[in-house]
Amino acid sequence: MPTAPYPGRDPQVRGSSVSARGDRQVLPFALTGLLLALPLGRTLNLLSLGDETARGLGIRVEPARLASAAVAVLLCAAATAAVGPVAFVGLVAAHTARMLVGADHRWSLPLSMVCGAVLLVGADTAGRLVIDHGEIQVSVMTALLGTPFFVWLARRRDLVRM
Repeated sequence: MPTAPYPGRDPQVRGSSVSARGDRQVLPFALTGLLLALPLGRTLNLLSLGDETARGLGIRVEPARLASAAVAVLLCAAATAAVGPVAFVGLVAAHTARMLVGADHRWSLPLSMVCGAVLLVGADTAGRLVIDHGEIQVSVMTALLGTPFFVWLARRRDLVRM
């Protein structure tokens, strides 16, 4: 097992994929979250139409919102337990998926999972290649990628006027 670059500090506290701990312990929670999230696409599509419309189409709104939130918390907890706090991955992945396939959650949920994995592996690889004898933590690399992405997104959608 590789040693931490800073003795006495766990790499995952800083958001690193080096020696990701507890893969076998986290895997059941991650798989359960993924298996529960994929079928929620239709329900989330109906919830996005508004509470009254969703009720009219047969969705029990409060239990559906609770189930969706519980699955999101389970997936976030599993990801954080595996590699620590890594900012922007979920946000960038979800927005990228929506830009590629639109607002249909049946397509954007699986694609955002793939986009998040690609972003994390890409940021980790870039962080290992930037410095000759060391690495930049994956959390720093995702922040370096995520911050300009959200500035671009805000300016593109005319949410911020300067």
